[in-house]
Amino acid sequence: MAAVTYPGRVRLVVASCSVDYTGRLTAHLPQAPRLLILKADGSVLVHSDGGSYKPLNWMSPPCTLSTTRRGDAEIAAAQQDEDDLEGPWIEQWDVVHDKSGDRLRVRLFEVFEDSSHELGVDPGLQKDGVEAHLQALLAQNIETLGDGWTLVRREYSTAIGPVDILARDGAGGTVAIEIKRRGEIDGVEQLTRYLELLNRDPLLAPVRGIFAAQAIKPQARVLAGDRGIDCVTLDYDALRGIDDAESRLF
Repeated sequence: MAAVTYPGRVRLVVASCSVDYTGRLTAHLPQAPRLLILKADGSVLVHSDGGSYKPLNWMSPPCTLSTTRRGDAEIAAAQQDEDDLEGPWIEQWDVVHDKSGDRLRVRLFEVFEDSSHELGVDPGLQKDGVEAHLQALLAQNIETLGDGWTLVRREYSTAIGPVDILARDGAGGTVAIEIKRRGEIDGVEQLTRYLELLNRDPLLAPVRGIFAAQAIKPQARVLAGDRGIDCVTLDYDALRGIDDAESRLF
């Protein structure tokens, strides 16, 4: 038996296999052709041809994978074992979660494909309309917040990070704007911390806050109101000029 890792690599195995999970519950997948994925982060996923993205079973990191491979003599001996109802397996994976002790056991009976690939560093998912795009669009169209509004600066630096937009309203007051794709409580807390710092600067104070997002959860609205922060729902298509020209944010 040998412990196996795939640092920086993903391994794809298409094989006839059975799978047993033991831990807080027990589950058994009888022998059938499946796709097995061993990821560089240590996770192991078992997929069938159906079920979309969701695996039939899996083990999340941190976990340890050990493999046992049978020789020809052992396979021949197993073929004579009447108790082995699924037939002789050629390789066995034991995946044990390092914290919980849960175990995933995969037995391979026939391997159709086995390959490993270096994927490198993933740049992450980039969606149309995420915070960076919303920030740029609102900065370019800051007047949509009201007549006489002007942009001071995007990514205005503070000791704890940059405020998405610093602007002046029609009365000349300073406004800090925090932009999220989905407005939740943690975003309101973040803006609150920025406002505490900005209001210490006599050249900026008083500074009020606007929490802007494509969708804002009710709990976030309640907290923002309690903190004296205004909420604005951003219309991404309107900002891009895709909607009717008369569409407004308010």
